Amino acid sequence: MDLSSYTLPELRRLQARIENEIRRRSDTTRRTLLKRMQKMAADEGLTLDDLLETAAPVAEAKPTAKRTRRAPGKKAKPASVVKYRNPANPDQGWSGRGRKPQWALDWVAQGKSLEELAA
Repeated sequence: MDLSSYTLPELRRLQARIENEIRRRSDTTRRTLLKRMQKMAADEGLTLDDLLETAAPVAEAKPTAKRTRRAPGKKAKPASVVKYRNPANPDQGWSGRGRKPQWALDWVAQGKSLEELAA
């Protein structure tokens, strides 16, 4: 469909018609799906309210922490052990893996050995 020949008011009317059609189809789909779900629940002797009441506590019981997926057979990596400590702030540590923190870069830039920071 070539829209370049339409005027701005025509495009706005077309946009409104499209939005109305999307809304109508979405509502129709939602109603159809709701009827199918009600029938499935009724076939099992339940109502949708029964299902939703039991589903709510399950959803609340889920932990909020983000979970990551691993490939089957893969073991979780242990937490990194701190190998180096910032002498200016002992709360800051670095495992020696990944990018060097700025305090370690500054230490090495002063001509000092990284081994002096060993925890």
